[in-house]
Amino acid sequence: MDLQQRINAFVKLGEFIGQFSTNGFQKNEHITANELFFDGFQHQIALAHQHNAWFTKENIAYALSGWSTSLNSNTLAKWVESYQFNETSPKKVAIIMAGNIPLVGFHDFLSVLISGHHVIVRQSSNDKQLLPYLAKYLEHVAPNLKGRITFTEDKLTDFDAVIATGSNNTARYFEHYFKGKPSIIRKNRNSVAVLTGEETETELKALSEDIFRYYGLGCRNVSKLFVPKDYNFDGFFKGLYEWHPIINQHKYANNYDYNKAVYLMSEFNLLENGFLMIKEDSSFGSPIATIFYEYYNDLEDLKLNLITNAEHIQCVVSNGVTENSVAFGQTQHPQLWDYADNVDTIAFLTKI
Repeated sequence: MDLQQRINAFVKLGEFIGQFSTNGFQKNEHITANELFFDGFQHQIALAHQHNAWFTKENIAYALSGWSTSLNSNTLAKWVESYQFNETSPKKVAIIMAGNIPLVGFHDFLSVLISGHHVIVRQSSNDKQLLPYLAKYLEHVAPNLKGRITFTEDKLTDFDAVIATGSNNTARYFEHYFKGKPSIIRKNRNSVAVLTGEETETELKALSEDIFRYYGLGCRNVSKLFVPKDYNFDGFFKGLYEWHPIINQHKYANNYDYNKAVYLMSEFNLLENGFLMIKEDSSFGSPIATIFYEYYNDLEDLKLNLITNAEHIQCVVSNGVTENSVAFGQTQHPQLWDYADNVDTIAFLTKI
């Protein structure tokens, strides 16, 4: 199965999942094998939400819409054009996936298969419904992929390389367990935003998407703000207001109430608006329903601080304040070549 055939398979998958958008689920009779898979995938989406209340229909559709946008022939071809793939020696690559947001491990899955390797997937218990069904669709539209995709809950044994995503604690275990294999081991990362006080209302509304999408559970969600001394948070809170219905999600509300109680009992100073708390804190990772903030005096010093702490940061959101910063509202729209932890997955896969 050559590279173009693999690209074509994922293009068909992109067309299939493009029917499940945030604007509604709309069946297109011209999609390949739709009569076999459309209704079943709707059922899997419902099962995913039943199994994990964080995986709402809206958030699943949001994730699917993002992938359908990326899985087109032009974008896929642009992504892989600079790599040299070895078509004669496919390896078995194990992927240990996180389960914090819907299909969070799909990029690794795509990368392994597009590189011509075999994939062995061990999923998180929080996200087990969607990807196996999409894999069956791939195998149907591209029969040469049959035998190249395996899902397992058993101990990983027969593999040549591994890509594992987890917490800082599990990363230490992964590094020890997989020390004899080529590997990419990912740890905790968080995203931050740098505000200057000059942001427009539109930009602050866009920032709310970076904060609240997926309830803030993703590594690309903004969990911390850097603001200048004497920053006025009124405009920030105004920009967030359209997300106030989020407090009606019971798991989010439970986290809000619990964390608020902890902060109040600890006599921490808080600002809050009924659905989000902000707290001055030097840490990068904040609890659900909380954003940390830290003051800065000088932008150049802040830039050095961000460089020093780069291993803890996934994205820096700003209005062009830092090099390679992400625009407001765009953290959940990475390109295929925007690799997690800035580790080039395809380059790794071409060398194993």
